[in-house]
Amino acid sequence: MLPSRFFWELTQPEIAAQLKANPLVILPAGSVEQHGPHLPTGTDTHAANIIAHGVAEAMDGLVLPATPLGVTPMHMPYEGTLTLTPDTYMRVVIETCMSAAKHGARYLLILNWHEGNIPSLAIAAEALHRQHGMTVVTVQACYVAEELYGASCNGLTHGGEIEALAVMANRADLVHLDRIDNSSDHAHGHRMDKLRRTRAYQPVLTDIRSIAPTGWFGSPQHATAEKGKRMLDDICAAIAREAAAIFGQLDAVQSGPAEIKHLRQVG
Repeated sequence: MLPSRFFWELTQPEIAAQLKANPLVILPAGSVEQHGPHLPTGTDTHAANIIAHGVAEAMDGLVLPATPLGVTPMHMPYEGTLTLTPDTYMRVVIETCMSAAKHGARYLLILNWHEGNIPSLAIAAEALHRQHGMTVVTVQACYVAEELYGASCNGLTHGGEIEALAVMANRADLVHLDRIDNSSDHAHGHRMDKLRRTRAYQPVLTDIRSIAPTGWFGSPQHATAEKGKRMLDDICAAIAREAAAIFGQLDAVQSGPAEIKHLRQVG
């Protein structure tokens, strides 16, 4: 049994044996950006990594190392934000996964928590499939969280309860609920988020202040580590179950690598 699912924590023989047994790799995608006075700038990266590890355990895969940075110019008005250009980000994603493919990885699950990465990841996923032969599925884990916990956590907000829970589940020491101050207006934030999340229309916003003048909005006051662990367990189970089904559907209609023999579904 593997001591970890994180690629960078395993030895070469462990990785070689695992890729031979089940050629599935998971790429977490997050960002480093301001999340108000109470959450770490790496909130999105923390969430992506811990969920990716849980999904890897459920699906018997490996979690690739990914840059902690994402495409997040929207948050640059606030200190603590570090962003890559879309071109740079795509190259990092493609070259990371391309290296894994050369070692035998055939199935790729891109697990994203940061909305600003979505366009770049779509282009990278296309290249990895068409140019490097990988079967690729991308999941927007933050939207899965919203589907499962949005009703009880006041929606998916920037710096709100869902994001606080995602960090508290694994690193409660990084969450400072006692520092919560000056959340932006919830009604305005939800209205602007709804505007940019529709399928039919995608407006370009100048920066996060168009959504939240203070840089964040939400109600994280009731977040607890226990609820965070429960949320992450539910998210991991849902993603593993659906991803396994999608990979199976793709195998049935597309030529490509042999079926994953040890792919497990949870639930």
